[in-house]
Amino acid sequence: MKITADFKSITGKIKPMHAIGQPPNYGARDNLMHYVGEAGLPYSRLHDAGGPYGGARYVDIPNVFPDFSADENNPESYDFVFTDWLITALMKQGCEPFYRLGVTIENFYKMKPYRIYPPEDFGKWARICEHIIRHYNEGWADGFNYNIRYWEIWNEPEGGSDKKGGAMWLGTAEQYFELYEITARHLKNCFGDSIKVGGYASCGFDIPDSDPELTGIPDVVAENWGTHLYQYAHQFFKYISERNVPIDFFSWHCYGDPQRVLSRADSTRRVMEKYGFGDVEDICNEWNPTPDPVRRSTAAAAAKVSAVMLGMQKKKTWMLNFYDARIGSSQYGGIFDPNTWYPYKSYYTLMSFNRAYRLGNEVFTESDDANLYVCGAVSDDGGKAVLLVTNTGSSAAQVEFDLSGVDISDAEILFIDDCYTYTPTGKRIVDGKLTLSPNCCAEIRF
Repeated sequence: MKITADFKSITGKIKPMHAIGQPPNYGARDNLMHYVGEAGLPYSRLHDAGGPYGGARYVDIPNVFPDFSADENNPESYDFVFTDWLITALMKQGCEPFYRLGVTIENFYKMKPYRIYPPEDFGKWARICEHIIRHYNEGWADGFNYNIRYWEIWNEPEGGSDKKGGAMWLGTAEQYFELYEITARHLKNCFGDSIKVGGYASCGFDIPDSDPELTGIPDVVAENWGTHLYQYAHQFFKYISERNVPIDFFSWHCYGDPQRVLSRADSTRRVMEKYGFGDVEDICNEWNPTPDPVRRSTAAAAAKVSAVMLGMQKKKTWMLNFYDARIGSSQYGGIFDPNTWYPYKSYYTLMSFNRAYRLGNEVFTESDDANLYVCGAVSDDGGKAVLLVTNTGSSAAQVEFDLSGVDISDAEILFIDDCYTYTPTGKRIVDGKLTLSPNCCAEIRF
């Protein structure tokens, strides 16, 4: 296996691939938030942060504005207490919230749905969102001046447009498109380019082999779940394109191995470009290659997390938000042990990526093996550099390095694998070669 890197050839900026979903909030105590700051996590998306059925506490519109019949212009109609605490705790750690305007998923909606119906009045709902933004960015209602940039309109609404879904939105596609349009127009009219507005937090879609021309198979009943998700994306982009609806970012989701996430990034970008949205940010703000309570603590899980970040850095996707960093009993909580509250190995891959993020400049790198992922970064003055390499294979790999622009003999190497947890190893690149154990992440500092 061979890694090639040229630290004199800058290819772009290191992007925020190490952002997270839910933060490690547990009972309105910030004794775990220090992990966010220590890893340098740049953003935390606030979705499913309210607890079951919204929890009547955090973030969700019905939690912040509990009586929809109340006057949306009156500060007394809002309950910001818990969300203020959460957002302030994140800001203290240098982590910017990515605010999802909507509701928490209702996994038991078939027993009884509560908050996942379309709002009674779309215009009023948009004005409620406006006042939430004013509270956090303009000091309204004894608020703050946090300059939160990302505001996402709902989450996974396409689940409610097919018999297979419904835990997020019990409405039609047309209803969601109208809600998105009314809200996006209103918020951009109020705040302009000081905020970024987008959606729709898609379940994620792939391009069927039967549709190489990207027609989206319009106006037919979806024959399966994958086709439904793909058609919904076409319908959304067609709607906002024809009506010139503002969109600053498109968000989407993917659960699966690294290559599945990378492939979906390509599918997303192709459809966006078809409708003229090639300059719009796309953000994968739910992803997790190992949503498995048994395997999520392993080096193999950490290697997959690292591989996604390194691979997606080379795509056009602007941001990743790992789902998620909560403390609690969830199959998706892949960063912290819900029993001990200590970090899993995957946490340290986020910390390691932050070293590249702080240096800022991506350099040319390539790997000749599908199991070997790589990303390199250098500081503006060229004085510091790092090479991140991950072996997702199940066997050891002897890697040959062809590096230029750095002193290979002076490199410090840290490993995250079965034996090490972001630990200096004392190993060196000898004769241009280094052996990586199975499921190993290496941070090579120059």
